[in-house]
Amino acid sequence: MTRKIRKAAVIGSGVMGGGIAALIASAGVKTLLLDIVPFDLKEEEKTNPVARNKIAKAGFDSVLMSRPALLMQPKDADLISIGNLEDDFDKLADCDWIVEVVVENLKVKQDLLKRIEPVRKPGSIISSNTSGIPLKSMSEGLSDEFKQHFLGTHFFNPVRYMKLLEIIPGVETLPDVLAFMADYGERVMGKGIVWAKDTPNFVGNRIGVQGMVKTMQLMLEDGMTIPEVDALFGPAMGRPKTAMFKTADLVGLDTLFHVAKNTYDLVPDDEARDDFVMPDFVGKMIEGKMLGKKTKAGFYKTDLTPEWKKIRMVIDPNTLAHAEYGKVELPCLAAAKAAKSLPEKMKAVVFGEDKGARFAWKAIASNLIYAANRIPEISDTIVEIDNAMRWGFNFEMGPFETWDAIGVKASVIKMEADGLTVPESVKSMLAAGNDSFYRLENGKPYFYDFSTDSYQPVKTSQNIITLAGLKADKKIVKTSKSASLVDIGDGVYCLEFHTKMNAINGEIVDFMAEGLDYVDANGAGLVIGNQAGGMPGAFSAGGDLAFMAGLAKEGKYAEIDAFLKKAQTGMQKVRYASFPVVAAPYGLTLGGGCEVCLGAADKIVAHSELYMGLVEIGVGLLPGGGGCLNLWKKMTSTIPGPVTDVDLAKFFIPTFMAIAMAKVSMSAAEARANGFLGPQDRIVFNRDYLIGEAKKEVLKMVDEAYAPPVKRPIQVLGAAAQGMIDAELFNMQSAKFVSEYDAFLAKRIAYVISGGDVRTNSAVDEGVILNLEREAFVDFWKQEKTVARVEHMLTTGKPLRN
Repeated sequence: MTRKIRKAAVIGSGVMGGGIAALIASAGVKTLLLDIVPFDLKEEEKTNPVARNKIAKAGFDSVLMSRPALLMQPKDADLISIGNLEDDFDKLADCDWIVEVVVENLKVKQDLLKRIEPVRKPGSIISSNTSGIPLKSMSEGLSDEFKQHFLGTHFFNPVRYMKLLEIIPGVETLPDVLAFMADYGERVMGKGIVWAKDTPNFVGNRIGVQGMVKTMQLMLEDGMTIPEVDALFGPAMGRPKTAMFKTADLVGLDTLFHVAKNTYDLVPDDEARDDFVMPDFVGKMIEGKMLGKKTKAGFYKTDLTPEWKKIRMVIDPNTLAHAEYGKVELPCLAAAKAAKSLPEKMKAVVFGEDKGARFAWKAIASNLIYAANRIPEISDTIVEIDNAMRWGFNFEMGPFETWDAIGVKASVIKMEADGLTVPESVKSMLAAGNDSFYRLENGKPYFYDFSTDSYQPVKTSQNIITLAGLKADKKIVKTSKSASLVDIGDGVYCLEFHTKMNAINGEIVDFMAEGLDYVDANGAGLVIGNQAGGMPGAFSAGGDLAFMAGLAKEGKYAEIDAFLKKAQTGMQKVRYASFPVVAAPYGLTLGGGCEVCLGAADKIVAHSELYMGLVEIGVGLLPGGGGCLNLWKKMTSTIPGPVTDVDLAKFFIPTFMAIAMAKVSMSAAEARANGFLGPQDRIVFNRDYLIGEAKKEVLKMVDEAYAPPVKRPIQVLGAAAQGMIDAELFNMQSAKFVSEYDAFLAKRIAYVISGGDVRTNSAVDEGVILNLEREAFVDFWKQEKTVARVEHMLTTGKPLRN
């Protein structure tokens, strides 16, 4: 049978349930969100549907109000309907997928599943988001057909943003059900799938919580402070800036405590069971309602002085009092800062000689050994554990990747010298002459499989293209310090940026021209994309401001103009190339990065998490690389030819506002609603698929006998636009919505987009707007307030409104 999910139901409207419902709705599926009828209804409310749905409505409202947003765009809420488990239970009969997200209580879950069984339609899939209750216990006594369609789907919070989805097969779950849900989770919902076994807290939480709790225990033993621990286990070790204790505050100390205790209770034979015993001071914090972000006080809290200055404070485990803290300074961290690569940073931390290094080594060694001992208990391979930690905790490297980075041989020698018990599986691997858990063969990754004592290929979808693997396989055809051209097969090449935040500089501009000539001579088409790390990551965070600022300080305005002209010419050359070009943006796609997508590409294949916008006004500039021209073209490109009497003002206002207000989309769906993506552009939920899907679009255009676009004059609003904008800016400035300088910049932006001093509805050559862009860009650099805005951004990373 061909499985489809036309309608889904989520039972339980709390934080997790609401997040799952929002994700499913954002994927375009009608979703029913159910919860219990409140126990405390007054007599007159017992027949009132609004009162009876109060709990589900509160959950739905939380989804709508959540920041960061859980829905990809506000109108996705239209796909969610709410109800309760008494009046609306029969609606489950229409659902293809029913997700249980109720309280972690075995009897409650058993009773719910028994109610679902006679109502659900045959073949529908039922899953549980439990993290601690065995599936076998939940489904006890239910029919074989039910068990065949029952599995665990463990999402991580916040559901939209965390990539990990652990899938847990039941003993009797049908293989085709598991395959379908894995494909649906990966391809449609954009998740990274980790196959877990029906063991306590599965993979991610089992390894992650052991690491967190053990580190807390060692912190007290070694007399380390909370800020010191977070400094050690942040970016220096390839971990998020929230590190360990700030992450715990975000998760909630009560939640973390529950997971740790639940694991301890359910793993009596675990050799490291005591690693899940939370320190006493954490229990006292929970008693005192210091739960982290949700109670505005946890390990950290922020206070305000009478002058409204923020004071960041941290708790003292001995007194439970919060106090200000200073910058952490440890020799191993200084060495890590000087190191160039992540493996070098990690080695500097764990192999240093100071107290911080000794502490970090003990914590890391404990977690690496624990992870190795969990195979095959919680998963069959090291890949599942590494993926769980990268996707569920935002680590750059999982435990076994970390072990490779610091050196397996050297670390095992140190472990044994410290009296630690190294797993036999690891010692056997080394004894056989294998000194790493991963290796590349012909550009493809292989992992060491303990069950066969051999290297096996890391399985990925055929639709996933990995640039790192291709580069390791010597598929780079051209490269420079800032960009590379990679052969991704079938005559298609990928132009990859690799500057800091993938910012566009002069070298990239020159390289694009060279790459274009190469593809023209040797290839069928081009993808512009990269696979830089981070969450959300940066396709390109804009242009190289520091370079421009340096020229402006020296008064080299002619050089700024020349650079910009070269960038505009290069962009136009790509746009009118003889072969198809597809941009594959994700994450931060700002300023110049946005201009590349709008100006160079025939089509955009965007990741769902797309933060796209022309933000130059924030630093006192305007889009000077074709952004004004190409957003206007994008906005008006869908006007049918026969429609001649068009009110261009209706198109001009949103174009102008997007640039003058520096609007940034909070998703690809919002970018489409804002006009930055067109109806022919695609949205992909799984970022791993992005380059592969972009390549498909290139080949499709080639197959359809691609012909480059014809360069034609474009219609502009002209003088009518400027008068209209002047009046609106006067009102906004009077109401203090914009500063005087903002208004000055905005008027010039309106002048550029409207085509300058031309009559209303004139047709002008594209070069007219490009020249106006360039002239305005250079003029803005001559303004003191623009220079001040740029310097403030470069110094603080924040905009200055002057």
